[in-house]
Amino acid sequence: MMKENEKASSRSYEADILLLAKKVFAEKKLLAKFILVFAVIGIIYALNQQKRFTSVVTMAPEVTGMGMSASLSDLAGMVGLDLGSGKGSVDAIYPEIYPEVLASSGFLVKLFDIEVKQKNDSTPKSYYRHLREDTFIPFWSYPSIWLHQFIENLTEGKGNLAGNVSEADPAHLTKEQEDVCKAIIANMGCQKDNNTNIVTISVEDVDPFVAATIADTIQNWLQDYIIQYRTKKARIDLEYALRLNKEAEQEYIKAQKEFASFADTHTNTILMSYQTKQTALENMMDLKYTNYRQTSLQVQQAIAKVQERTPAFTVIQCASVPLRSSSTPRSFMVIGFVFLGCLADAAWVLFLRQWVVSHKKNRQ
Repeated sequence: MMKENEKASSRSYEADILLLAKKVFAEKKLLAKFILVFAVIGIIYALNQQKRFTSVVTMAPEVTGMGMSASLSDLAGMVGLDLGSGKGSVDAIYPEIYPEVLASSGFLVKLFDIEVKQKNDSTPKSYYRHLREDTFIPFWSYPSIWLHQFIENLTEGKGNLAGNVSEADPAHLTKEQEDVCKAIIANMGCQKDNNTNIVTISVEDVDPFVAATIADTIQNWLQDYIIQYRTKKARIDLEYALRLNKEAEQEYIKAQKEFASFADTHTNTILMSYQTKQTALENMMDLKYTNYRQTSLQVQQAIAKVQERTPAFTVIQCASVPLRSSSTPRSFMVIGFVFLGCLADAAWVLFLRQWVVSHKKNRQ
């Protein structure tokens, strides 16, 4: 009985759908008008959209191996041993927060002055100018832009000036610079695959050459940023070791000159006071040399430490100029609007028209 009821309900549901479809297609002229109007709107919309190109870079950052030490600590804790948590050595800049690093104002401002060349224009210009001048604005966006500028002029008295782009302060961006930063963030993507630990950086732009240039720049700058962070402490230690080594070298050279000068001026002297003085100067020179040698070893160790802390990046896919656009084809946009026209016609015939007629009757 239940199966028969389900079959009967499904048949009635299908019959209702067919009845509604017949009701809609019965007015073919009205359906053609809706399709024509929405097709024209779709063509206008599609013609006001620029093609977008996406350049993709994939790289695999070096694994620090912190997970193994943490696992060993957990196993040792199970048998009552304490190997230390090891949290002090955990990297604060890990792949999961690479998108936040790329979206920071300090990182974005550095992209303003990058020179880019478009495919059909050999004249280089800054990436900032490219985003301001070469991005097509649809005509329907102008009223909101004009209204926004008008409100800004009323509230501030003057529009925000762009200022000198090369001297942009990440902490005090102008309205125009902030809009450019938002455009860069919208054009940029960074994702990390948790299974393979591969980081994918993508840059979208209206020009394929610009997209490839910015993608390559972001990849190199991100690698340099991570290297600078990971080696910061080691580089500070290296600078300190170099300074100590330089001071030890100068002290050794000074002691060497004092000993040589005293020995040259007292060659034939046999007095014990002079011999004692010469021995003291020689011992001081040897002490300074020992100190200089130790600091030289410390410099070599510091250099090795910097090399050890420098992470390695394996670039799997370098930035290349995309050959095909990544945006939605204009034909698909028109087809989508035609589909919306069919839905609008169905909504009008089945629901809205009856509601409008009844509403007019109630008002009369």
